[in-house]
Amino acid sequence: MSESPDNAAEHRRQLLYWRLMSRLFGTDEQPSLESSSVAIVDDLGLPPALLDPAVSVDTLVQRYPELGEEFQNLMAEQDPDDDPARAGTDGDEVRRAALVSKLLLNVFATGSGDVTAADLARWKQDAAWFERGMGCEPGQLRSGPGNEELAAWLAGMEGDLVKRMRLREVLADPALARQLTPSMSLIEQLLRDKSNLSGVALANAKALIRRFVDEVAEVLRTQVEKTSVGVIDRSVPPKRVFRNLDIERTIWKNLTNWSPEDQRLYVDRLYYRHTARRTTPARLIVVVDQSGSMVDAMVNCTILASIFAGLPKVDVHLLAYDTRALDLTPWVHDPFEVLLRTTLGGGTDGTAAMALAKPKIADPRNTVMVWISDFYDNRALINDFESVHRSGVKFIPVGSVNSSGYQSVDPWYRQKLKDLGTPVISGHIRKLVFELKNFLT
Repeated sequence: MSESPDNAAEHRRQLLYWRLMSRLFGTDEQPSLESSSVAIVDDLGLPPALLDPAVSVDTLVQRYPELGEEFQNLMAEQDPDDDPARAGTDGDEVRRAALVSKLLLNVFATGSGDVTAADLARWKQDAAWFERGMGCEPGQLRSGPGNEELAAWLAGMEGDLVKRMRLREVLADPALARQLTPSMSLIEQLLRDKSNLSGVALANAKALIRRFVDEVAEVLRTQVEKTSVGVIDRSVPPKRVFRNLDIERTIWKNLTNWSPEDQRLYVDRLYYRHTARRTTPARLIVVVDQSGSMVDAMVNCTILASIFAGLPKVDVHLLAYDTRALDLTPWVHDPFEVLLRTTLGGGTDGTAAMALAKPKIADPRNTVMVWISDFYDNRALINDFESVHRSGVKFIPVGSVNSSGYQSVDPWYRQKLKDLGTPVISGHIRKLVFELKNFLT
């Protein structure tokens, strides 16, 4: 008895996914699965290179441009009623399974052993196609809300690739170093290894850090500008310039000057909009845990502190700590210099940082203290947090300020801080930006 078309399509689709699973979790090829998959791909009119993990998705699309559109939104959730063409036939579902397998295999089967700069660059390109398949722009999946777990997986895989790369050798070769693109994982490794670099390797490392800092700063600066910027201060007379002219109010106030005979409105007074905003001089104290588990926070908050330091009437102080505390305030305007002065890793003792931070509180009601940590710390520190909060300082504990929003916080501290009325901010850095702008402007 012959197999029905529906069952045949489902069988072929399952075979492609079994082949994918064997490649992801096994070390040896399964000849029967491989040969059957080749036959299916050939029958679908797809190139055999689709099954080869050594061929990047970028290369595949360059050779077969028509596949580029098929990879877009391939795995995105979509209601077939909204786009009936997307629902497809059984044959289309088999084709989709083949394309999905390619994306998953290239991104999640990273093998073992040494990694070259070219390997890392190719993986990043494949990861970008994976994000397109998920319905995101490249980089958006790891920076937007709602995909924290998947974003953490991608970040972890990238970090593993960077660790397996002979980074010092790559940095010492200008041609190889140019193939590197900055990422949080790469910057972490550079910061950890900077004391062992010199000459050309150190210069290339600094260039990558500087480039990454500038790129992140541009994104964060945009987020700061998009948030609220304070209330209009009507005690300040409006500037009498054309861009502030209130056309509607001017017409309304001069309606009594309308001349029926001339059919004209004679304006004898102009009205302007108030644009001055009230700003209160404020002190912002940023304390960052620089232990090994808080690299993203260190990078992001260092850059964020420099942006707020550029705002008028905001006095920014920056402290970093592990078992010792370091006052980085003299370099707060230049996050690149701050990062070069930090030492990642080691233990955690927030009491050392609090000893430096408390003397900086001159006017509690006009001070905000941001404490960024995973809070796996000395339990006695909660007494200092309570003291600072009671004094009138706006205390903002932050459990994570990373690109993916993924975070881990000591449950004991999470509950204690919630009971204090200062719950830990978790998730994307936008939440911290919003809190700070509301207080400072």
